[in-house]
Amino acid sequence: MLLTDHKLPLGEYIAAFVDWLTRHGASTFDAISSTLEGMIHGLTFGLTWFNPLVLTALIAALAHFIQRKWGLTVFVVASFLLILNLGYWQETMETLSQVVFATLVCVIIGVPLGIIAAHKPMFYTVMRPVLDLMQTVPTFVYLIPTLTLFGLGVVPGLISTVVFAIAAPIRLTYLGILDVPHELLDAGKAFGCSRRQLLSRIELPHAMPSIAAGITQCIMLSLSMVVVAALVGADGLGKPVVNALNTADIALGFEAGLAIVLLAIMLDRICKQPDAKVRADK
Repeated sequence: MLLTDHKLPLGEYIAAFVDWLTRHGASTFDAISSTLEGMIHGLTFGLTWFNPLVLTALIAALAHFIQRKWGLTVFVVASFLLILNLGYWQETMETLSQVVFATLVCVIIGVPLGIIAAHKPMFYTVMRPVLDLMQTVPTFVYLIPTLTLFGLGVVPGLISTVVFAIAAPIRLTYLGILDVPHELLDAGKAFGCSRRQLLSRIELPHAMPSIAAGITQCIMLSLSMVVVAALVGADGLGKPVVNALNTADIALGFEAGLAIVLLAIMLDRICKQPDAKVRADK
């Protein structure tokens, strides 16, 4: 059959492009890898420099300051004490630093792109299929080229995490800005607000719940990549999960998985938008 006898060499083109990048940009990718790895290890060192009980108290105080809920504060303390008791404190701090770093990168890039997309419909029309592709392509597919370009370690896992999670803040920022009532914008224009003032005083405050939801979803997506990142040499809680899978160790897999779940719940509850009553009490 003519259609099947002449296969389009799409995969060969992509492989040739990655090979070209590897040959001509090896020094650049090595520098990027060293820089990112140093920053992540520095953040991990900063977290592990504290005594575990002191860091637990600091994070619990931060959680109470943000949400003003004693139940959450007690849950944070109990969760970290359980993780410390199970012997996964070092791995939890490594995972926390990776998630925090990936989320910061996603927010720094994703929120401005979402704002631009809300104001430039054509830009979003072009970007939407790219976002669909990033969210639907299996993570192992783009883990292969990042592994080829950056080698084993935490960096390919971090970049794959960012690619996988960045669509959430972009989309939700776009939807939040787009949902701003035209009446508010007209009122701002009537009072002489410039474009920058409309953005900072009307659009962003109104879109903040949606942006916060995007950040929370980004954190959850980053945590879902912990095990995948461990397959390419990233440290953290993914390593014991992979080891448990290879050895069929149920106890090890359950304990490491429980630590991931507790960390995910804590980050989700701390970072979500505070209730209106709590904001009023503040």
